Amino acid sequence: MNDDELVYRRVFHAPRELVWRCLPEPAELAHFWGPSGMATPIDGIVVELRPGGRFETLMLGEHGSHRMVATFTDVVPPERLAWVESATGMHTTSTLNDLGDGRTAVVIHQRNVPDTMRMPGARNGFLSSLDKLEGHLAHLMQGDRS
Repeated sequence: MNDDELVYRRVFHAPRELVWRCLPEPAELAHFWGPSGMATPIDGIVVELRPGGRFETLMLGEHGSHRMVATFTDVVPPERLAWVESATGMHTTSTLNDLGDGRTAVVIHQRNVPDTMRMPGARNGFLSSLDKLEGHLAHLMQGDRS
C-alpha cells in the first residue's frame, strides 16, 4: 500500500444483497452517506449505476456543504462497486464478501487519497459514516425503514 492509499474494513451483520442494495440506492444512501453531523438529502444524490455513469452526492452540515462528483468505473452486483472522483482523482473500490452466516465483510480501498482525506479527523468522519450504515442496516434487518 502506498502513502496515498487507505483501506477500511468492516463486518456488517446483514446479508450481502442487503448491504449491496444500500450502496447505490439514493433512498438508502440518504440514511448514512457522510460523516456524523452531515446529512445527504435524497434530492442531492445522482446515481447512474453503470460503468461510465455519474455518481454525485451533496452533503450538508452546520459548517457548510460538500459535493462529491464521481464516475463509476466498476459495477459488479453484489460484489464490487468502484468510482473515481473528478475533483481529486481519488479512486474508491468497495468489495463485499459474503461470510456465509448472514454477515458481510466490506473492504473499501481508496487510492490517490488527497492529504486532507488522510488526516485523522477525516478518517474518523469516514468511519462514522460506516457506523451510520451499520445502524441503518440494523433498522432494515428489523423491518424498520425509519
